[in-house]
Formats: sequence, C-alpha cells, structure tokens
Amino acid sequence: MGIFDISPFTWPQLLTALLVGLIVGIERQLRGKPVGIRTSTLITLGTYIYTVIGAQFTGPNADPSRIIGQIITGIGFLGAGVMLSRDGTVLGVTSAATIWILAAIGVCIGMDRNILAIMFALIVVGVLSGVEVLENYYKILTRGAYERFTGWTGRRHDDH
Repeated sequence: MGIFDISPFTWPQLLTALLVGLIVGIERQLRGKPVGIRTSTLITLGTYIYTVIGAQFTGPNADPSRIIGQIITGIGFLGAGVMLSRDGTVLGVTSAATIWILAAIGVCIGMDRNILAIMFALIVVGVLSGVEVLENYYKILTRGAYERFTGWTGRRHDDH
C-alpha cells in the first residue's frame, strides 16, 4: 500500500467523477443557475464513493443495491431543497432534476462505467443548453413552463 493507493477506489473513477461534475457544473454556473461546479462535483464524487463502499459489503444479508436506493432517497431531499414555490409557480425543478441525474452519473462511475458517465454528462449539458436554445427560438415552447393558457381562447388562465 503506497501513499497513492486509494483502494477500493480508483484514480480513473475518481478523476471521472471530478470531470463529469465539472462538465455539468460549468454549464450551470455560466448560466447563473444553482448546482454549479462545486455542487455538481460533490454530488458525483459523493455518489461514486457511496456506491463503491456499498459494493464492499458481502455476506448472506448484504445487498449493495440498497445503498443506491438510499442515495436516491437522500438526493431527493437535496433536490427538494432547491425547489420553491412563488406566486403559484414552482421554481428550481430543473436544478433538482440536475441533482438527480448527477447522482445517477456518480453511481455509473461507482459501477465502473466511466465512459458511459462521461457520455451522460455530455447528454445532460446538451439537454440543458439545447432546450434553452429551442425555447429562445420558438417562444411557443415556453408557454407550458411559464404561462397557463386555456388553449383555444388565447387568454391567460390564472386559476389554481
């Protein structure tokens, strides 16, 4: 065991966790959104660590998949913490979903699927930035997310 031995963790997985957190976090931070570089990196790193530690449990009653279930539960609370309701509109849902997918990516890394994790991070950035481009180009796409319409009458609908 040398000074750089971090078993049961591996350097490639650790660096992948940092990289994918950075990839998604930069997109969020550049847009001034919650879940920036630090948060994204910590989520992917934390879920990677928990997944690997969970896989170390062995024996007749051991079930490493329970760790993944607990990660999902914990991440749900973290995601709920970034959402809020203001004037009948729920804000922060995209940030909560980003937290959720970052945890899934961290689990992928913990299951030694580094390339898949990087691909998922790039897909996430594509969705986050691509949909915004579409929303800016096609204003009708913002209707469902930001306004309530009765549809055929063309009037705003402010009922709850």
